[in-house]
Order: sequence, then C-alpha cells, then structure tokens
Amino acid sequence: MSSTDIISKSAAAIERARAEGRPALVCYLPAGFPDVQTTIDAAVAMAENGADIIEVGIPYSDPVMDGSVIQAATVQALADGFRVSQVFDVVRGITERCDAAVLVMTYWNPVMRLGVDEFARRLAEAGGAGLITPDLIPDEAAEWFEASDRYGLDRVFLVAPSSTPERMKATVEASRGFVYCVSVMGVTGARDQVSSAAESVVAAAHAAGAERACVGLGVSTAEHVREIGSYADGVIVGTALVAALRDGGVEAVGRLAAELSGRAKAGA
Repeated sequence: MSSTDIISKSAAAIERARAEGRPALVCYLPAGFPDVQTTIDAAVAMAENGADIIEVGIPYSDPVMDGSVIQAATVQALADGFRVSQVFDVVRGITERCDAAVLVMTYWNPVMRLGVDEFARRLAEAGGAGLITPDLIPDEAAEWFEASDRYGLDRVFLVAPSSTPERMKATVEASRGFVYCVSVMGVTGARDQVSSAAESVVAAAHAAGAERACVGLGVSTAEHVREIGSYADGVIVGTALVAALRDGGVEAVGRLAAELSGRAKAGA
C-alpha cells in the first residue's frame, strides 16, 4: 500500500491521548517472561489500567541497550525456550483482548533471520502496529521501509542526545508513528531522576519535524510521567514494570500502570 494510505496505530493512540490533554503511556514487557500467557495477561492488565501503547520486547542473547532487570528477564525467557516466532502469539493474544496499539521492540538480527517480509507479514496478521528497532539506522533499512509500507506497519527509530541535526532529521523522516527519544547515553533502568537531556532531545526531534516524540530510558514513577509529559508526546516505561511483574505478578503490573497513567484511585 502507499505510505500515504497507511493509518498508523501508534500515532492514533498518541493522538487519542493528546485529545484528552495528556501524554501517551507506552508500557514495555519482554515476551515470554515469565511465560507467554503471563506476558499476554500482564500486557492486557497494563492496557486496562491506562497504557495506550504496549511494547513487546523479543528476548535477545546480546541486548546492547538493556539494563540488568530486563536482561535477567530476557535471559530467563530464552532459558525457558522462548522462540522468536512466539512473539506473534503474544501480539495476537494482546490485540484480541484490548485496543492498545502493540509494537514489537527487537534488535534487527532476529528479523533478518526470519526474513524481513515474512516477519512484517506475520506481525501485521497478528494485529501488531509495527516495530521499534534500536540497532537499525535508516541508512540500512531499505528492506524494512519496503515491508513496512507493504503491510501498513509503523517504524519507530531512535534518536539520542548525541544525534547530529542531520541524523535527527533523517531519523524523523524515516519514522512512522513516533520517534523514540533516548534520554540518556546508556542502558535501560529505573532512575531516581529523569535526565536533563530528555527535554532537549524532544525539542530537537520536534524542530526536525517530528509530530510525535516519546521519551524512554529511566522512567519509573508517575512523577516522571507528569514531568516528561509536559514536553513530550508520550512516555515509555519498561524496567519498573518488568520488576513489578517479577515481584508481584500480573496484579502488580496493573497496579503500577494505573499509578503511571494517573488512574489509580486516591488511597487505593
């Protein structure tokens, strides 16, 4: 299909949040942790408690961007036998039960090994919105551009405090849905304070033409969400949710999502 005909699911989710006067909440969990069905149940609980976009990570043996909490979860999923093709079962299981846009976050190697067109087709068939690709740059993404246009999928690329104006502009132009703004030079993990670089990365993305810029890395509290939401279009939370799932199961994940989204009842 023509790229102008594609209706971005993640863009639509962010715009619905914007219409309500709030940033979109993007919630991450690794697929297969602690097992496939629990990943699905936890993702649905996040959606029912205010998550606009669900980000499902494919466990990977060499996760260059992930901090210790997410690494431990993905190592466990792999040790328990998780296979890349099961991510489509996870996506389908979530999209059949809620309206949240579901993006898959993956390093590029698993997509290449399955076949870019095959991966894109199966993701679209499962109801997925698209891919977040932390180690793929637009310059090397010709095959993904073609497949994502063919199957109507979002392509979310990353920008960072180190991105040059030229790189920022090229990445914004290549992205569909939103641009993922990395707030720190480092790996994922909950932090006490949001990096001061986050606001400037978002400003640079907007200046380069990004209609939607979401901030990830280091976000763990409702206060962070409010702070980032004052200048970003969406807020991405991962490590805190993975830790909640590890320590308290599906119920704890739903509770944290409600806090992050502002839906938690006072005194609850």
